Amino acid sequence: MMAASSLVDDYDLYINGSWVQPESGRYDVSDPSTGAVIASAPDAGPAQVEEAINAARTAFDTGPWAMATQQERSHCLRQLSDALLARGDEIYALAQTEWGCTANERLIHVDGPAVMVGHAAELALEPIEAPMDAWGAAGTTLLRYEPLGVVAATTPWNFPHTLNVMKLGAALAAGNTLVLKPSPLTPLAGLALARIINEETDIPPGVVNVVTPAGLEASKSLTLDPRVDMVSFTGSSSVGREVMAGAATTMKRILLECGGKSASVLLDDVELTDELLERLLFEGCTLHAGQACILNSRLVVPAELHDDVVARLVDLARDVVVGNPADDGVTMGPLISRQHLERVENFVRRAESEGAKVATGGARIEKPSGGYFFEPTILTDTSADSYIAQEEVFGPVLTVLRYRGDDEAVAIANNSSYGLGGAVWGADVDRAVDVARRIRTGQVSINGTIPGDAPFGGFKQSGIGREGGVMGLRAYMEPKAIGVPA
Repeated sequence: MMAASSLVDDYDLYINGSWVQPESGRYDVSDPSTGAVIASAPDAGPAQVEEAINAARTAFDTGPWAMATQQERSHCLRQLSDALLARGDEIYALAQTEWGCTANERLIHVDGPAVMVGHAAELALEPIEAPMDAWGAAGTTLLRYEPLGVVAATTPWNFPHTLNVMKLGAALAAGNTLVLKPSPLTPLAGLALARIINEETDIPPGVVNVVTPAGLEASKSLTLDPRVDMVSFTGSSSVGREVMAGAATTMKRILLECGGKSASVLLDDVELTDELLERLLFEGCTLHAGQACILNSRLVVPAELHDDVVARLVDLARDVVVGNPADDGVTMGPLISRQHLERVENFVRRAESEGAKVATGGARIEKPSGGYFFEPTILTDTSADSYIAQEEVFGPVLTVLRYRGDDEAVAIANNSSYGLGGAVWGADVDRAVDVARRIRTGQVSINGTIPGDAPFGGFKQSGIGREGGVMGLRAYMEPKAIGVPA
């Protein structure tokens, strides 16, 4: 039986299989439920980021990872999956403390990623070369997929462990090496992952490197350094555009998963069960305190159902227990920082000034122990063109919009610069699927059926490329066509 340990710790940088002291000092990491400092993280300067890039470059070009078989890579990822499953309670304790994961979110933040990297171990065995039908070919055309090289992965603070694992798993399954840069708000998630890799897998030195710079200069080098072949970024659309511009200087491959303002459409034949309304509130408002790009934060409701839906959602929202995830019974945790709390509060105040009605919530929650808490908030009486209905709040704020007729529902859902996710709910599944086909977004669920092992990504300013499944694996690879004489 493995002895329990804490992953909430002071770490150094993880470069070339070793823990390296930072040259730029350290910075504090705080618990958003209390504001208290829980650990310190190493601040990597530009030279140490370059050192990590060089380690990944060497490991890809001349190290054992470049010569490893698919089976060997799969074995290493399976080791990581097993270790993440075995150490789930430790990871959950870290998730509660560093980014405010509640018990009802553990599957998404902790257990799911362990299974995800296990699936990456299976994807590592996907055939990399096969004959293809090629029009006009005199002989045989082989289509081969090869790793890109060095991947720089930048992850945000809202689902840090999940996204660290997702990007690492796909990059390594494809045969690449990696430099991982977590958000400075949640650096421990990436460093703890490095610790588990170092202690419990056979992944060779240099294949995975984790650097946690607090400054922009060091971070930008990951998009500018010519030794990096690909940038995989998850974060805001505004920063995504900057990453895209930086990567263009050396024509790096990019994968961008950015913001969302997804719509959940209720058709007029929907059965309004308590279970459905609870799910609408969770997936559109309270999931990780609204800090999720995939949140269905616009609820598009038939005019004749509007008042009933809002009244019942208000009752449910008032029953949500907001607090420290370490406390029993808490169903919604904190926002990540005081600055972000103020940002969410300003969104609601602006919506009110522009005519929106706060049906419930709308204010911060002060607790004696400190922390950054905001009430689950439902807004009504605003238009689809309003600022609150167009911009990503990234907080527990659900905007309810009325419509008349399926065409107007689709128009409202598509009235966004984003296109990441969405949902349609209705008794007539064929009709619901027809509506889903008309919504310009990367994924749509029908009556709560989330797409399975499917490509994940967005239309419009929600990003470029896809993650997940075989298509997500191939995003980390280059196709090569080889003509073989008959």
